[in-house]
Amino acid sequence: MPDMLILETEDRMEKAVEATTSDFSQIQTGRASLSLLDNVTVEYYGAKSTINQIATVTTPEARLVVIQPWDKSTIKDIEKAISQSDLGLNPNSDGSIIRIPIPELTTERRQELVKLVGKITEEGRISIRNIRRDANSSLKKMEKAKELSEDDRHAYEEDVQDLTNSYVGQIEELAKSKESELLEI
Repeated sequence: MPDMLILETEDRMEKAVEATTSDFSQIQTGRASLSLLDNVTVEYYGAKSTINQIATVTTPEARLVVIQPWDKSTIKDIEKAISQSDLGLNPNSDGSIIRIPIPELTTERRQELVKLVGKITEEGRISIRNIRRDANSSLKKMEKAKELSEDDRHAYEEDVQDLTNSYVGQIEELAKSKESELLEI
């Protein structure tokens, strides 16, 4: 039973790191990226759809994203969704293709984004710690129910702490990588 708890805890921590990675991928680094538009949704036949579900998205150049909608009637809707998003991008359309030039990041904007990376990193750490707290709480309940001895509980808590340290370390590495990418000129 405690072994299953450890496996479940590890799985939850992996998912927390994946979520943090996804959050980092949404941060604009001054280079064109396909994941930049992942959170932008467009009203398409009465349903909210992400852009990559209704169009082909490519990055032919380092500072350009090109969107080619499968249904040309959605071009205005896609342009509007991108303009209204918090990405600060200005799409240009020629009637069949939307081009989005990615502006060069200013030093001030880079610093803001580094702060955002710090915030996302802390949220990831908190998520991992909450998972650790839940696991330790479950171990204490098992000890009270006489399913586990005190010594075994301490051993399993050490395992949970090792997992916590490992996954927090992964988040720290991701953050360092993203920060260096942002500060690179």
